[in-house]
Amino acid sequence: MGESPFSGDVRSSRAAVPSNDVLIFLAIALLFVLPEPWNWVACLATGVLWGVELFIWNRTVRRRRKAVGSQTLIGRIAVVSATCDPEGQVRLDGEIWHARCAGVAAVGEQVRVVGREKLTLLVEPASRQADAKPELGAEGQAASA
Repeated sequence: MGESPFSGDVRSSRAAVPSNDVLIFLAIALLFVLPEPWNWVACLATGVLWGVELFIWNRTVRRRRKAVGSQTLIGRIAVVSATCDPEGQVRLDGEIWHARCAGVAAVGEQVRVVGREKLTLLVEPASRQADAKPELGAEGQAASA
């Protein structure tokens, strides 16, 4: 249910920084491959780069707010898996939720989550919000009938 600030799905923090291990292996490889004083210079330089990268990633990650909890569901689009008339089920991010719909929604229709009561999602047909927006004319003003 929690979201990653990167892509909307749950991922571990190690997946976001694959180069940490690469720099350490590079430092060790350079230690054995290069001739005598240069192996130590390259190993230390790579170690310093690794430390700087780690410091920058830690500062970046600490500033991000974690997107968790039921507030992350509000406004999302779900697909009806059992007819909502007015109660049914919807599928959101691979999870099935009990839902209460403002109208009738058939299986396969898209609905927008507008609220939550305990473990029940409050939904409305996704087309309803699109219908409420006025159509814009060529000048960007609402078209009159």
